[in-house]
Amino acid sequence: MSSHNPAPVRDAHSIGARRRVGAGWMTLFTLAWLAIWTIQLTPVQLLLPLQLNTPEDDWIRGVVSSGLVLGIGGLAGIVAGPAAGAISDRSRSTRGRRRPWALGGVWMAAVFLILTGMAEGPWAVGACWLGVSIGISVASAAFTALIADQLPPAQRGAASSAVGSSQAVGIVLGVGLVVLLGLGVLAGYLLLAAVIAVIGTASALLLPDPPATPSDRPPRQRPRLASLRDRDFSWMLGGRLVTNVGNALGTALFLFFLMHGLGQSSAVATDNLLLLIVVYTVFVVIASVFTGILSDRTGKRRRLTVAATFVQALSGVIVVIAPTFETTMVAAALMGLGYGAFSTVGLAFATDLLPDEQDHARDLGIVNVTAALGQLIGPMLGAALVALVGGFWLVFLMATVLSIVGGLMTAVARQPEPAAAPR
Repeated sequence: MSSHNPAPVRDAHSIGARRRVGAGWMTLFTLAWLAIWTIQLTPVQLLLPLQLNTPEDDWIRGVVSSGLVLGIGGLAGIVAGPAAGAISDRSRSTRGRRRPWALGGVWMAAVFLILTGMAEGPWAVGACWLGVSIGISVASAAFTALIADQLPPAQRGAASSAVGSSQAVGIVLGVGLVVLLGLGVLAGYLLLAAVIAVIGTASALLLPDPPATPSDRPPRQRPRLASLRDRDFSWMLGGRLVTNVGNALGTALFLFFLMHGLGQSSAVATDNLLLLIVVYTVFVVIASVFTGILSDRTGKRRRLTVAATFVQALSGVIVVIAPTFETTMVAAALMGLGYGAFSTVGLAFATDLLPDEQDHARDLGIVNVTAALGQLIGPMLGAALVALVGGFWLVFLMATVLSIVGGLMTAVARQPEPAAAPR
């Protein structure tokens, strides 16, 4: 790290001028993210593997099909999120810059969730899941931009904590409802479509979104993707992507691991998957809330983010050494602690590093994409590793390696100096 170079002070005047928001704002924001994570991760963890699972004598084909479907969706998201953010940054709509995109993404995701539930075969499922991924990316870019649009730095850790903790709660909510209600695949997708349509629409309509002033709009001559030329922002993005791939390798293939790695039946594996997700969620929420508050008070976001990646890495080591259901429970707890802290403080760190105030929806769209893309590339990479060695040990070993590499990349980004509040 270049310790002799001073850390930048970013957008001091405009950031310091933002006023604190109340509990109502935080509640609506949390509900929006709870719905987004529920509809994204329930198919990833449960519905898509069940749709694409194949007989025991050909189980690797099911793992590969699932990984490819998720990976293709991730590639679509990497384009849709930043593009929607960039256009909303330049919006002149009297209805706000973010709301139209949030509503459009929410309803696109809802429609394609229904179509995914009705689809049969890897190609049809993959095409419909592509639409879901684009809708999620567009809505995520719009909601995430509200953090930089409306919150002072002292509340960004709390808002990021809402994003991180609702991710884990969303998995439990989605998988729990499908399993405990005994829903089939189509019924599960219909439930998810209703969740995002109702909660996403209400949050988008009720959260404030004042129209942009002329000074808020980016200059037309600003180069495209100029933020990627910023040293610290680029290192943070790289670390965020790699760490999220590591997390996805350690979690996204859990159902396949239980069925084909530990030899559990489909019914037992489904019940145990819910148990693992509950354990993971409890520790994600604990870590998210604690580290979000701690980062707001100390401002040491980079240090906390890097430490979290090493905790996440430890979980993969445990499964590689002793692949049993009991050790997998311990690993799920450690993964939850590490990823809960990383997702919360890492997002707050990202908002601190935004290079240009007038482009933060586009840039936060890129930040969102690195997280979503990592979560969707992970299963595709994991499927390739399973096919390579005919088992799961290399998946968890690679999860450890990538978590450490992501932490080291994040450490290269410099912590910005706090902006002075206006007197």
